[in-house]
Amino acid sequence: MRRRDFLSAAVASCGALMLPAGLALAAPAGVAGLTSLTVGTKPIPPEERIARIAKLQRLMVEQEIGALIVESGSSLDYFTGVQWHRSERTTAAVIPARGDVVIVTPAFEEPSIRETLAVSGDVRPWNEHESPFDLIVGALRDRGVKSGAIAFESTTRLFIVDGVREASAGAYRIVSGDALVKAVRLIKSPAELALMQAANNVTLAALRYVHDNVRIGMRPEELGAMIDAATAALGGEPGFALVLLNEASAYPHGSKQPQTVREGSVILMDVGCTVHGYQSDISRTWVMGKPTAKQRKVWDTVKRGQELALATAKPGVPVGAIDDAVRAMYEKEGWGPGYRLPGLSHRTGHGIGLDGHEPPYLVHGDATPLAPGMCFSDEPGVYIPGEFGIRMEDCWYMTETGPKLFTQLAKSIDDPI
Repeated sequence: MRRRDFLSAAVASCGALMLPAGLALAAPAGVAGLTSLTVGTKPIPPEERIARIAKLQRLMVEQEIGALIVESGSSLDYFTGVQWHRSERTTAAVIPARGDVVIVTPAFEEPSIRETLAVSGDVRPWNEHESPFDLIVGALRDRGVKSGAIAFESTTRLFIVDGVREASAGAYRIVSGDALVKAVRLIKSPAELALMQAANNVTLAALRYVHDNVRIGMRPEELGAMIDAATAALGGEPGFALVLLNEASAYPHGSKQPQTVREGSVILMDVGCTVHGYQSDISRTWVMGKPTAKQRKVWDTVKRGQELALATAKPGVPVGAIDDAVRAMYEKEGWGPGYRLPGLSHRTGHGIGLDGHEPPYLVHGDATPLAPGMCFSDEPGVYIPGEFGIRMEDCWYMTETGPKLFTQLAKSIDDPI
């Protein structure tokens, strides 16, 4: 559910080597017997990125938009292959409606940017005393975009938008690029689905390893270190490990109150990794020892919620209808109503791909029609404040005939992986 990019010091202390996904890894100390599941996986090929840009450019021509400006982030990676972090120093791509891409970046970063640039285009460096926005405007003009509408990718920071507006002396009408980017990114290709399948395979295997090795007295950080070490040994890049024990499991993103595993503990783990940038997101909940009748009943209800979400998913159905169906079933069981607790306080799922959370969302009111190639999580938890929470989460993608899971749903509270 939650995305939290970090390199765990605990993993490092276990001896995990963070190598590029797809390379075989020696198992870190404590996870002997695990071997890479990602050997042979292939990153997105340049020709696929070129096709993405071509589709984007056709849309821009149709909508009379001169260019899309994309700063560092997942969309920059998606279209150009450039993988770069955000800072106060602007790195951005100008993707014109006609012509090659231009990447604007600090001069001392130029060699690093060129390493991952996977499409043809110019790299235009700026020195510390210069304005990157002048270069962006220059790139627009060089590509024939001297006035009219230009779009910005929706997560672009305001100082970049303002900088381009000022450098161009207001020559452009600035519009949102959200619809343009969604039109290309929402539908995943076979190559993207293959990488997501690999990431999900890794995460499920890592969860199985932790389930088999959890012990009384362990703290959340120990379980997190174990899952990260297992993920690295299995060939994925650890992304996040949310470990909720006991009463903390009743709060979707946890509590700061210290918790340890004890007899009867509810253990909720929400875990993900990346393979060549593409994400997994899986949650499993189980009990240390024998579940109570209430824990068992709530667990079974959540699984039925997952099954109902999948049964509701059909091509053309608005994605929000999935959330509505699950919530209606929960209300009949006495949970809620709506988003009230005890019950389901968050949406039933979210889109996933290069970002852990991306549109569309399985939430009331989202009218986006389901289409083949869309990918989602399926995670209709139930949370009882002061007691415990149950969440199972698996990711799936839409096909012409219905949803297809990346991982099979958990069987039971006694066989939860």
